[in-house]
Amino acid sequence: MPAPDAVIGRHLDQLSLEQRRALAGQWVAYEVYSIERTPLRRIEALGPSVSDCISVLKRRGLDPYLYEFTPLRPPY
Repeated sequence: MPAPDAVIGRHLDQLSLEQRRALAGQWVAYEVYSIERTPLRRIEALGPSVSDCISVLKRRGLDPYLYEFTPLRPPY
């Protein structure tokens, strides 16, 4: 599995098929869209559960309430 640092800050479409296959089943956090800001849909946290993603966001000084959590599916 790719190191989380290699994935955070990247858009899902920037990952190779091998990376996406390796990450299938993991959870990612994306910034929630609002009228005030238009996030770029970058991966901001990665982990085996939502609570792990929340921990990553908090360690990075980010507010978890501003993020949505999605499980990654296989690329095809």
